[in-house]
Amino acid sequence: MTLQNLLKIGRLKPHAPTADEIRRLLAAAERNLADARADIISDETRFDAAYKAIMQLALIAMMASGYRPSTNEPGHHQTMIQSLPLTLGLPNTT
Repeated sequence: MTLQNLLKIGRLKPHAPTADEIRRLLAAAERNLADARADIISDETRFDAAYKAIMQLALIAMMASGYRPSTNEPGHHQTMIQSLPLTLGLPNTT
C-alpha cells in the first residue's frame, strides 16, 4: 500500500499544513507525553495521554507528507498508525 493508494480509496485527503498547525500539534503531544509520565494520575489516564500523543505525532508525520486522514468513516486512527512506515520513509521489511 502507498499513500497514493490510500488517497485513491478515500482513506486520505491532500493537506498542506501550516507551521502554526504543526507547532500546535507538537505542543499538544509534548503536554500529553508529560501527562503520560505523571505517576500521580491513574494508569488509564496516563495510557489515554500516551495514545493521544501517538496520534498527534502520527498526524504530524502524515501532514508533513502532504495528507491528512479522511474522517468520513471509522478507522482513521488505524490508517495513521499503519501508514507511519510510509510517512516516516521507513523501508518495508515484510
